[in-house]
Amino acid sequence: MLIAADRDPAALPRVLLTVVCLALLWPGLHLSELNPGVLLQAENRQQMGSFVSGFWPPAHDRDFLALLWQATLQTLAVATAGMSLALLLAVPTSLLASRALSLRAASRGGRPGWASRVLRMPVRGVLVFLRSVPEIVWALLFVRAVGLGPTAGVLAIAITYSGMLGKVYAEIFESVDQRPAHALLQAGSGRLLAFCYGVLPNAAAEVVSYTVYRWECAVRASVVMGFVGAGGLGQQIDLSMRMFAGAEVASMLLAFLLLVMLADLFSRLLRGRLA
Repeated sequence: MLIAADRDPAALPRVLLTVVCLALLWPGLHLSELNPGVLLQAENRQQMGSFVSGFWPPAHDRDFLALLWQATLQTLAVATAGMSLALLLAVPTSLLASRALSLRAASRGGRPGWASRVLRMPVRGVLVFLRSVPEIVWALLFVRAVGLGPTAGVLAIAITYSGMLGKVYAEIFESVDQRPAHALLQAGSGRLLAFCYGVLPNAAAEVVSYTVYRWECAVRASVVMGFVGAGGLGQQIDLSMRMFAGAEVASMLLAFLLLVMLADLFSRLLRGRLA
């Protein structure tokens, strides 16, 4: 009786869940053709060792450091400009996609009517489309349209991140306390004023936190898009790797590491002040 009483009642569901997860994971491993043992083969280890040995010492001559500084600034500019354009698209679409300012919900205290839900569906569909296409695909498209350079990266980040920001902003606006906004709407206030004074003060900290996080992601994405000709550090890394200039690649990777660390520090400081 004591053994039966001490038995965990959730043990069987946990075992079944583990078995189901393993059953789903095994086909994925098979389809991905994952084989870590390939890395341990003598020939592959020798090739990786010779490739990595060319990274030391990192390049540090004056002309290259000037080029590195310019590429780093361009990467930051691409990420910041892309995020700025994304915000211009994300803020109005998030208001259109959100149920926070529904007049029916404010007047009756219930769910929005079917008409407002139908009107929001196309906006949400646009946001789904914008964020479903990876930014590197948009970058490839814009490189063909506007040519090589950072403009393609800025437009790619703006389109993809507007979909991400618009979706999350709409969810944040719906998750905060709706009573101040509903009270303003019932008192005859306009929707924009109800949003500014009833929704935004409660959602500002979370909105800013997520925006800064997305800016960090945009910095990383701008480097990746450089490999398809969108400028910045990524394009310089691609050129150096094609010329087997491992020392230059090492310096640019160190610069990118420092850039991400500074972005993370800035994000933490800003979140700390808003907490």
